[in-house]
Amino acid sequence: MPWELTRPNGLYLLGLLAPLIGLYILRVRRTRQVVSSTWLWRTAARDLAASKPFQRLTPSVPLLLEGLAVVLLALALSGPRSRGAGELGSRLVLVLDVSASMGALEGGVSGQSGGGPSRLDAARKVAHELLARLEPGAETMIVAAAREAELASPFERDRARLRAALDRLFVRDVEGRLAPAVALGAEQLRQRGGGRMVLITDGAVADADALVAPGASVELVTVGKAKENTALLRAHVVRGKDSVTGRDRVEAFAVVWHQGDKPRDVFVTLSQRNVTEPLATRRLRVEADQHTPVVLGFDAAPNDAGTGLVLELSPHDALASDDRAHLRVPAGRRLPVVLAPKEASPWLRRVFESDGAVELFSASLSGLTPETVPEDALVVIDGACPPKIPGADLLIVNPPPGPCRTLEVQATQVHTPVTSWTEADPRLRFLSFDGVQVSNARQLRVDGAREALVRTRDGVLIADASSPGRNGTIVGFDVGASNWPLTASFVLFMRNLTEAARAGRESGPAWLAKAGEPVSLRVPLGTERVTLLDPRGTSRDVRARDGLAVLPAPDSVGFYLASWGEPRPGSSLLAVNLESETESRIAPKPLSLASGKGRPLAVAEGVTHYEWILALLGLFLLTADVVWVTRPLRAGSGRERPRLPERPLATRAPS
Repeated sequence: MPWELTRPNGLYLLGLLAPLIGLYILRVRRTRQVVSSTWLWRTAARDLAASKPFQRLTPSVPLLLEGLAVVLLALALSGPRSRGAGELGSRLVLVLDVSASMGALEGGVSGQSGGGPSRLDAARKVAHELLARLEPGAETMIVAAAREAELASPFERDRARLRAALDRLFVRDVEGRLAPAVALGAEQLRQRGGGRMVLITDGAVADADALVAPGASVELVTVGKAKENTALLRAHVVRGKDSVTGRDRVEAFAVVWHQGDKPRDVFVTLSQRNVTEPLATRRLRVEADQHTPVVLGFDAAPNDAGTGLVLELSPHDALASDDRAHLRVPAGRRLPVVLAPKEASPWLRRVFESDGAVELFSASLSGLTPETVPEDALVVIDGACPPKIPGADLLIVNPPPGPCRTLEVQATQVHTPVTSWTEADPRLRFLSFDGVQVSNARQLRVDGAREALVRTRDGVLIADASSPGRNGTIVGFDVGASNWPLTASFVLFMRNLTEAARAGRESGPAWLAKAGEPVSLRVPLGTERVTLLDPRGTSRDVRARDGLAVLPAPDSVGFYLASWGEPRPGSSLLAVNLESETESRIAPKPLSLASGKGRPLAVAEGVTHYEWILALLGLFLLTADVVWVTRPLRAGSGRERPRLPERPLATRAPS
């Protein structure tokens, strides 16, 4: 059976053999003699002074025992292992699941904080054992399977580099998918002429039933034990006015999901970010495999908008990433609306002033700057179309001919009545344009039929001019030159716009995000670079364009802080959560591979560890050496101590 030394540096212990043999060569051997008088010690002293420093090495039991003990201990330190029938061949692809469920701790008591190694630690240990079974010169590639496939190490023959790549792997708080990693490994093996693939996972992935490895030999290794887990799902926060007290109140909603055989009592606590004192807490009885809703709230202060909230379960369990939900306090109920110019149509001013959920501001066209317009404001412009408009959503009424946002305003006049409108669009719900008469309207030229919201027989009257992360609407006529303000559809249209802007402010970009998915962040116009600080304290720069920055998919739950310096300094807090029932169900489940080859792999087969056996044998030989040296001299062996003849006490020696 072939074997190898996994830690060859342990053979340095064999260097102790040289000083051991030297001590036995330098040792002076003397013969035991019986003397009748102490004056003969003088002769013994002369013999000692005249003895030779080097003696001929003669075999002895202690030397043999001590030498064998040193050899055995040196071999034990070098880590000898055998490689039997489970040989993995000359080319191997290791695919390790690093999704959120692989962070579950395997120690502790069910229903309590886990403790001990994680499932990723167990998977890493299996991978190290597989590397030890490779034949000399075999090449290995390591792939980390999170939401997407990540190449941890290309094909490599150096065992030290492969072990270092395994040790660098860490858990991503994302919903796992194994298909991209398996496909990558199968393609690499096909390009290199074949080999074997080993997939190490706990089975808690989103695509457990859709794994395909065409033409590849794939072996599955499952890690983890069945454990109970309680998770926070679908967390959300709203802000409104208390109907009883009339105060501004914030309420956090969540669903508690318990997976276990028995009910469990948990505490749900709501607190502010970086504050230990809770805002509210509640004791909850959760039934086995049931979803239980929970609501916690507090009276909000005016400066609480944009601050972070943490909804937490206690006591914690094996998986920590779903025991917390990160939220952000939304802005006040009143939506800021900026109307420009100050001499805009009185119909527009009147409809917004009559809405109690709107806070109306007036500004000149030159005053539409990022310093004066709130970032979440709905900007309404009458009779103009500036190239750069700050704020959030926008409404442009009666623009001049020429390019405007994403479309072109033509000088052609439209006098025909409205013939059709897009009822499925949220801005046009619950309203009708029957009987609306429009004069001197300019035709809007759009790229596709989807942008046309309201049409006449001759052209488009109202069109969509949205851009990524920003809703835009263009009305191609003066509302004062029509009977539209005299109908209910005008009020409903403006109310739909404000509701859409309010919904985008509460649940749109830079609000709540799911780990593993890219995030669209709305930033002020003119911002070209955004600095993103993640929960681990690592920062990175992201480019922004046209008031929008697309942040890379976050791989950890927690709060992310995005900040920028131009055109004016600002920041935004982003709350990222797991919210995955697939990852929260940490009980391992079997996987199936379509068109895959191979069989389940038991990594313990064919691997034998000798270090403990050799170490015990070495310690046994050292113990035998001590027993041999300190043994008592036995009678009849020829080496017993001589005894002087006894003399009667009354006998006196002659003088």
